[in-house]
Amino acid sequence: MTGKDDFLQSICTRLDGKNYTYWGYVMKNFLRGKNMWGYVTGTKAKPSMPQTENFDMLLDAWETDNSKDITWINNSVTQSIGMQLAKYDTSKEVWNNLERLYTQSNFAKQYQLEYDIGALQQNDQSIQDFYDAMSDL
Repeated sequence: MTGKDDFLQSICTRLDGKNYTYWGYVMKNFLRGKNMWGYVTGTKAKPSMPQTENFDMLLDAWETDNSKDITWINNSVTQSIGMQLAKYDTSKEVWNNLERLYTQSNFAKQYQLEYDIGALQQNDQSIQDFYDAMSDL
């Protein structure tokens, strides 16, 4: 696989709003493996000193890598979630927004989870499938 094709590569897990914890784990490891996690955490900060030697080149490289992160994240979320991310310019903003949206602890979410767990039935599922469904909740 060439470097050009590598730009399009992403993870197989798609964030659908219910699987943030697992998606975040997989995406974080994917970005770490690409040496791109620093754009999400902010440790690879956008160059801000125009008088610095090679500033234009450094800024261009940062914007390219930041855009790769955003593209990889967008390629791993549902379209409705991706559309909400269009207003953010940095992968750090994108990540922070997703984290804020899907890790909130609130009573409505807790009620929904308790309801879903109570309503879950094995029916004709195998024990393993039922266990997996329960674990997902």
